[in-house]
Amino acid sequence: MAKDTTRLAIIKEGAKLIHARGYNNTGLSDILKAARVPKGSFYFYFKNKEDFGVAVVDYYINLLQGIGQAFLNEQGIPPLERLSRFMDIFQKHFESMDLRCGCPIGNLSQEMSDHSELFREKISEAYSLMTDAIETCLKEAQSQGDLPSAMDTTKTAQFIFNSWEGAIIHMKLVKSVEPLKVCKHMMFEYILKISPRENTIVR
Repeated sequence: MAKDTTRLAIIKEGAKLIHARGYNNTGLSDILKAARVPKGSFYFYFKNKEDFGVAVVDYYINLLQGIGQAFLNEQGIPPLERLSRFMDIFQKHFESMDLRCGCPIGNLSQEMSDHSELFREKISEAYSLMTDAIETCLKEAQSQGDLPSAMDTTKTAQFIFNSWEGAIIHMKLVKSVEPLKVCKHMMFEYILKISPRENTIVR
């Protein structure tokens, strides 16, 4: 149990540093100092820094699953409203961080996908997890008549998540939540606001 606790402490502290600085700008000594673990202990828990980095992505995947369960799968609330609340929660989170750091998974995707196949595969797993959760909401909305049956929920979910990640990058650049607000407005007013009675999508 002590081993698992120490390993998790290293991952948590390392995740904070990587989120703020990036993977390549975060040294092992900084991570171990933050976790209050002796320098020689790192390789007792991880094969190398890449192995540690993949564990950090797993940590974020677990966090995303928890948030998805709490908001995107919340019963008793219309599915599109769940998706709207999900975005609002993240906007508030980014505001609480003074619009710094952004999405840790998105950051690692940009920094590491071209340099590590292990990272790329693990980050791809996180993206799939999020798009699948969004698609579940869309399918529920579709089954309830809130979206047309002609809508391709897989492509729409991918578009929504890709657009949201792009808005987060823009948010960091301009230090404003306006890109998030514009992104959400366009999604709900133009992408998802389609009359089910028409049952058609403009292509």
